[in-house]
Amino acid sequence: MYVADSRASASGARASADGAVRPEAGRRRAAIAPTVLALGTVSLVTDVSSEMVTAVLPLYLVTGLGLSPLGFGLLDGVYNGFSALVRLAGGHLADRGGGRHKWVAGLGYGVSALCKPLLLVAHSLTPIGLVLAADRTGKGLRTAPRDALISLSSTPEGRGRAFGVHRAMDTAGALFGPLVAFLILRATVDGYDAVFTVSFCVAVSGVLVLVLFVPGGRRQVPDGGAGEGGERPTLRAAVGLLRRRDLRRITVCALLLGLATVSDSFVYLLLQRRLGVPDRWFALLPLGTAAAFLLLAVPLGRLADRVGRWAVFLGGHAALLLAYALLLTSWHGTPLPYVVLALHGGFYAATDGVLMAVASEGVPAALRSSGLAVVQTGQALARFACSLLFGAAWTVWGDRAALAGATVALAACAAFSLTLRPKGTVPA
Repeated sequence: MYVADSRASASGARASADGAVRPEAGRRRAAIAPTVLALGTVSLVTDVSSEMVTAVLPLYLVTGLGLSPLGFGLLDGVYNGFSALVRLAGGHLADRGGGRHKWVAGLGYGVSALCKPLLLVAHSLTPIGLVLAADRTGKGLRTAPRDALISLSSTPEGRGRAFGVHRAMDTAGALFGPLVAFLILRATVDGYDAVFTVSFCVAVSGVLVLVLFVPGGRRQVPDGGAGEGGERPTLRAAVGLLRRRDLRRITVCALLLGLATVSDSFVYLLLQRRLGVPDRWFALLPLGTAAAFLLLAVPLGRLADRVGRWAVFLGGHAALLLAYALLLTSWHGTPLPYVVLALHGGFYAATDGVLMAVASEGVPAALRSSGLAVVQTGQALARFACSLLFGAAWTVWGDRAALAGATVALAACAAFSLTLRPKGTVPA
């Protein structure tokens, strides 16, 4: 059973107008579900693998293969955009199968794992683009079913905390991945090839953990597979979720803010150029983001449950806006990279899991995976467009002008999102 414990009824929680779901006084906080912990372990192991590649990929492409910022922006857009094309399919397959969230997620993890060794033989723009597209296809398949499992196995008033715990475990892998890549690059002659090989072995381990330890079987849904309101997991019902005002507003805001969210890889490249970081230390830059994410994910998830998830979500974008502003200043002090990376990690801690928690409240259980996929698709497509636009702007006008444009756009989108915030939630 993946549905939250029946004790988490509507009488045990109160939905506030700003999107927070608060437990009634005297109610004991529920423990984190074993499914959440198992999925957190899978994500931890998988992120060690994926972040090993992500940490060295910008430098490998720009310095090793000589790609221009525009070429890298195209590949980075592919890296984000292809996952968007299959998120809806992954979400629908998981719901349509009567709750086969584990197996659809497992397929996605497996596809991504198989792509790692292909990087060993891809040495030009087209084959690397195809490999990254396949890798992101796997990510697109697994993300919505995995987040649906987390949502369905958690109580409504504790979803922010549950997503925070999962994201913290996921980020622990993101913390170790770049460190492992750094050590491999220093210890081997053919450093990049060694990184891709070890990454594949670790990714296979993550798939095994999913198969062996994440609960399987079909989720029992009343009314022959219908969720709240008698809705069945059809494609028409999934698309029809956008008729729900709150989910529609959340999706629009995620899309707008994604249009102004500069890719992590570009942030690290900007820091490297700004500070003159040697190539051999570049793989360590993501550690700052991952460390801040790891430390703040659970506290901010719990804060979102108490004070309002939408407020915390927009607060995360305020932190990102401040990071961009610092990169645009003339300050070159020693604390600059630490402050920027801390703000960058805080942005993810306040937005990644929190967005899924607030979106879960407006989606029936039988369509949970599809509903989350709708929000994730809008965000991923927007970030795909942002990577292309930012790479083109960097190539034509330079990095500072490109970042200045992204900063102005992010401020405008955040201000608009503040007025478009969802007015309430639908408790599970």
